[in-house]
Amino acid sequence: MLATEPPMALIADDHVEMARLIAGALADDGWISRIAGTGTAAIAAASACSPDLVITDLRMPDGDGLAVLEATRRDSAVIVMSAFGGVDTAVEAMRRGAWLYVPKPVRLAELVRHARRALDERRARPLGHAIIGASAAMRELASAVGRVAGASAPVLLRGESGTGKELVARSIHAASPRRSGPFVALNCAAIPDQLVESELFGHVRGAFTGAASDRPGVFREADGGTLLLDEVGDMPLPSQAKLLRVLQEREVRPVGGGAVHRVDVRVIAATHQDLEARVARGELRADLYYRLAVVPLTVPPLRDRTDDIPSLATHFLARARAACPDSPVERFSDGALAALCAHPWPGNVRELENLVERLVILGGQPEITDGDVRAVLPAAATPSRLRTLREVEDNYIDGVLAQCAGSKTRAAEILGVDPSTLYRRRRRG
Repeated sequence: MLATEPPMALIADDHVEMARLIAGALADDGWISRIAGTGTAAIAAASACSPDLVITDLRMPDGDGLAVLEATRRDSAVIVMSAFGGVDTAVEAMRRGAWLYVPKPVRLAELVRHARRALDERRARPLGHAIIGASAAMRELASAVGRVAGASAPVLLRGESGTGKELVARSIHAASPRRSGPFVALNCAAIPDQLVESELFGHVRGAFTGAASDRPGVFREADGGTLLLDEVGDMPLPSQAKLLRVLQEREVRPVGGGAVHRVDVRVIAATHQDLEARVARGELRADLYYRLAVVPLTVPPLRDRTDDIPSLATHFLARARAACPDSPVERFSDGALAALCAHPWPGNVRELENLVERLVILGGQPEITDGDVRAVLPAAATPSRLRTLREVEDNYIDGVLAQCAGSKTRAAEILGVDPSTLYRRRRRG
């Protein structure tokens, strides 16, 4: 848990006994709950107590849970549950911003696990709901993002492909004084060398073959906001010199033009490469490197934050279900989450997202099992080193402990072992 105060849940259900059962299950996990029997009462209670989580029934005497969802989703994670809705209802709830849709009758233990994951995700995403994860690495990154967001200095984001560097850049922008301005991203590696300067600084009509009209370029498009230069290490050397000048002078001259345009842009650069090595080889200007790396931040690979895999997988499951409304898939089994936690994820978060989407498209049952996961994992990249059984078990135990806020008693209950087993194992590890 990321805060010392117990989390607050608001349960909206006209079936009071069901609401009390949910509140009791949450209380065993350390929650404080309030119960509301109508949608109107729930909205009023949410305004008064600012809950971390809202669990609302879809149908209540004075309206439906979608009204509660609309009123509370900006400040709380919302789980919508119903005994009547089908796939269309689930999709509509997710489209309107629900964290999860759960069919009734609910399984209390599973609902508590969802509540914990929703809380961890919400508390680990204070900046524009982009950074997902409650691991120590992601808490540290989120804290760093909060510290640098208010400054105007360039930021250099480093990390392997697929780790989510653009999402971190968007978080910095969303938390900055420039949040009302544009966010523009340019992948420098995807542009032919001869067009890089045109993309960066713009061009005038007739400047080169194919320049049929004026184009402002990304610096002018991002004026007043933030510009992400992704894979900046792939920029050709002649363009690097001109980029450095723009960073220093804060003005651009379009290709083929004479007019100079002032720009006010915060630059965030991103790379998966060893930029120091590129500087040593003469492939990257040292002065440009130092100009871009004023505030360096590293986005960790997924294999170094396996605690976050359950929350990420659940998030991607909800997104995939909304995009694939005909799929019967609703949830992961504990075994499936264990299998996901055991995989090394060479493609990082992007690989996980694609795999979850594949499971939703191919799935034929409400619950994804460990067998389902193993059936699609061979399509992923083969790990360079197979993990030992002890490593696999330790990674999964760490993930369960993170979801239980470090409670070995609660984790032992989920894992189906005696608490003393966990205590002995952690001492031995």
